[in-house]
Amino acid sequence: MIVKERNNILIPVLLLTAIGILMVYSSTALMSMRKYDNGFHYLINHLFTVFVGIGAMFLLSRVDHRKLKPMVYVLLGLSLLLLVLVFVPGIGISANGARRWLRLWPTTFQPSELVKIVMVFFLAFYMDKNFQRMREFRYGLLIPVSIMLVFQGIIMFQPDFGAVMSLGILTIGLLILGGARLSHIGVLVLTALPAMYLLVMTSPYRMKRVTCFIDPWKDPFGCGFQLVQSFIAFGKGGILGVGLGGSRQKLYYLPEVHTDFIFSIIGEELGLIGVLAVIGIFVWLFLAGIRMASRVQDPFTYFLTIGLSMMIGVQALINFAVSTGLMPTKGLPLPFISYGGSALLINMAAAGILISISGRNKQREMEEHSYSHSYMDRTTLRSRR
Repeated sequence: MIVKERNNILIPVLLLTAIGILMVYSSTALMSMRKYDNGFHYLINHLFTVFVGIGAMFLLSRVDHRKLKPMVYVLLGLSLLLLVLVFVPGIGISANGARRWLRLWPTTFQPSELVKIVMVFFLAFYMDKNFQRMREFRYGLLIPVSIMLVFQGIIMFQPDFGAVMSLGILTIGLLILGGARLSHIGVLVLTALPAMYLLVMTSPYRMKRVTCFIDPWKDPFGCGFQLVQSFIAFGKGGILGVGLGGSRQKLYYLPEVHTDFIFSIIGEELGLIGVLAVIGIFVWLFLAGIRMASRVQDPFTYFLTIGLSMMIGVQALINFAVSTGLMPTKGLPLPFISYGGSALLINMAAAGILISISGRNKQREMEEHSYSHSYMDRTTLRSRR
């Protein structure tokens, strides 16, 4: 039973990772050959990250997640420090007008990805500690949201609006589950709307993204190019797809084919069947996390399980929405599938913690079941005597 419970997390994660390896190679082979004279350059880098990520997943699956509770504030401070180090010359790396990465041999690291999992740990710890006071404005909204805004403010300067949005959705979702008043959440949302409006209106590139999202065909060779090419990829794929490796949109038509828009290449090469299969695996993983949460005993583990499941699910949902034109482009990778080190490592770490929770939760159920049976046996024996 314990093995079966863990497999509900492990199997979908490994399936998504395997799909990611295939699609990363398919989408980067030509680009890698032209850029590095080696068709396996991106694949080798991705396999290295996968190897490290799987190692981290299995390591964390053997660690009791409750032992990390005393380290919550240390992790919060560390993630804040790493976010600030991004702006230090020689340490932080900028690309395409953004400064989001730290230079770590042999790759780079994006601290905003670490912030997501640390925030889940913090909120689980905080709501466990203040479970009886979450209905109060101060404890249920003001304190946790203020801490979230500190991190969001720094991330906005990088800038990374996608990370800000996913962090906000994750925090609000957990606070609602933690018992925060919906009226307080409503006030927060109404207050945030004007701020978001100003952020869009005062930034030409954000305004351009919104207008092109509304009508990408108005400027199909300009700001709407990426979304239009994504639509074409899905359209070419049809039901069965053009076949693995047969995509034409990856031939310098669709930008970021191996990261933000890898889902579009899945749609083109594997068709609607491949798209539904990927979505189905993510649903499988998310529901496994929800089922686990429904059986845990303590609030900390409950909120941690829900939070980690949401972290993976929300990011996947945003990526699906961006690729299919349901949301403006955000620059969020598809968990376990997209090329890129930081997001893959953090999601693998989250999966490892979920596996640890599933095993310990099932073991606890078996121990309680065994104890109840032994207690009933002793009681029956006494009555007979």
